[in-house]
Amino acid sequence: MAKTVKVIINGKEIKVPVGTSILDAAKQVNINIPALCKHPDLEAGAGCGICVVKVGSGNGKMLRACCTDVEEGMNIVTHDPEIVRVRRNVLELILSNHPKDCLICARNNDCELQRLSAEFGIREAYYPLIVGRKRHKFDNTTKTIVIEGSKCILCGRCVNVCQKHQNVWALSFLGRGIDTVLSPAGEIGLNDSPCVKCGQCSNHCPVGSIVEYDETQKVWEALNDKDKYCVAQIAPAVRVSVGEAFGYPLGTNLTGKLVSGLKKLGFKAVFDTNMGADMTIIEEANEFVKKFTTAKDTLPLITSCCPAWVDYLEKFHPDMIGNFSSCKSPHEIVGVLAKTYYAKKNNIDPSKIVMVSIMPCTAKKYEISRSQEMFSSGQQDVDVSLTTRELARMIKQSGIDFKNIEDAEGDDVLGVYSGAGTIFGATGGVMEAALRTAYHLVTKKELPPSKIEFKQVRGLKGIKDAEIDIDGTKVRVAIAHGLANVDKLLKQIEAARAAGQPSPYDFVEVMACEGGCVGGGGQPYGVTNELRKKRAAGLYKDDEGQKVRCSHLSPAVQTVYKEFVGEPLGETAHKLFHNHYHKRKTYIK
Repeated sequence: MAKTVKVIINGKEIKVPVGTSILDAAKQVNINIPALCKHPDLEAGAGCGICVVKVGSGNGKMLRACCTDVEEGMNIVTHDPEIVRVRRNVLELILSNHPKDCLICARNNDCELQRLSAEFGIREAYYPLIVGRKRHKFDNTTKTIVIEGSKCILCGRCVNVCQKHQNVWALSFLGRGIDTVLSPAGEIGLNDSPCVKCGQCSNHCPVGSIVEYDETQKVWEALNDKDKYCVAQIAPAVRVSVGEAFGYPLGTNLTGKLVSGLKKLGFKAVFDTNMGADMTIIEEANEFVKKFTTAKDTLPLITSCCPAWVDYLEKFHPDMIGNFSSCKSPHEIVGVLAKTYYAKKNNIDPSKIVMVSIMPCTAKKYEISRSQEMFSSGQQDVDVSLTTRELARMIKQSGIDFKNIEDAEGDDVLGVYSGAGTIFGATGGVMEAALRTAYHLVTKKELPPSKIEFKQVRGLKGIKDAEIDIDGTKVRVAIAHGLANVDKLLKQIEAARAAGQPSPYDFVEVMACEGGCVGGGGQPYGVTNELRKKRAAGLYKDDEGQKVRCSHLSPAVQTVYKEFVGEPLGETAHKLFHNHYHKRKTYIK
């Protein structure tokens, strides 16, 4: 049983576990202490100072609640006139070094600094504005995320998540004091740094200093071009997160409203990335079973549907390229099918098709042109990738009453999917979907309904492993999410290889973002583990409600292979659905 300590907060005695911060202890008695630098995902950095509280009798010492653990008998005051005045002064100092262009900022009405300033009633600048003294840079070189250094409040969240949680080290603070700036090493462009475009820096930034690279205008122009045939596809995780922008309960599945909303925006057809996930599983499961039964020395097979992870592998672990599944990501498969199979079937000139992917991810913006394989239809397979946040803005701009529009169904056949396809959006989902089909490929039987769920691969533990029994055949699997966890797992595999031992795992799933795509860098702001769980729960509920829960049993998948692709891993499949990987430099300059 965990040890506890007694503390007094605003006159009320409570018990909390040893090691609890004052900030978290206060939440247990429904007291919110303001904070800018602290995020639930991240270790305390004590950067902003707005969370000060008084500790001790009398006036007490002022300590920062985010990084101070409670102690036995501690007497804490979280709010009084002096504390409020100090916090207000901290805000005024931050604002003295922050632009006042809220109306044209990407985070307007969704900014933590703006919200706190409103709560503290700040209506005029107490200190003179000193923006411009720092050597800030505007950096959009990755074409996935944008850094506006002048808006940085030096909270450290982006640096923390980039270095400690993603182990990429693309971002750091340079300089000292008032001359401190956020930048890659040597003030190079972000695209020349080790950045893998995961977008977790933007997802954790409290202000508008790091945001997604907005491409909504490009999509509006395509929709307005009468010569274009605009189609869209919806990623698994988008359907359970977009509702947060419209006041829905967390994890609400809005597939039907998304299809309807996209058609009202002007898209002529709406497909589902889940269908591409089903196609990915057919290729990847066959790839795994082939290696597992005929070439075990080439194991493990590692999944490849996450583009930030692909970039990380090519930069930091190129020795593992031979273990990488060559299968493309689901939205790329839908993209190439739209411009080949769908175009031919419907007598549409593929050069006129504009494919727009709605993704939870900023790295998808990079993926759509990362290599020549992304043009395997004869033109770019996916033309634009929008984040969940960008789509929410487009729906609001269009005047669509999203809460009250009718539901609609995706277009046949690229809009039809199985339950296995929808769970791709959660960590462990790709593995579970692959195991459902691998079972069939190995045993030539179908899983009974009572055994179709592999719950041992689910959950938010950073590295999960399990031994799966496939009708007497043991398969050792591992799942990692968050690139720092991925790095630890890969080093285990590399250590075994260096020692001349077999891999500890046969099959490995990797997602760059914690929680998988439900926690992607393009998702609505405010992500926490509680939010990730609810988004994932929405996907698992969708899976449970599907009549078909295995990719290989999807009628849409069967039709596409029968009418167009032929055999899994065959000539057409390899041409359209598979990749090559290459070692990349971590620093280009």
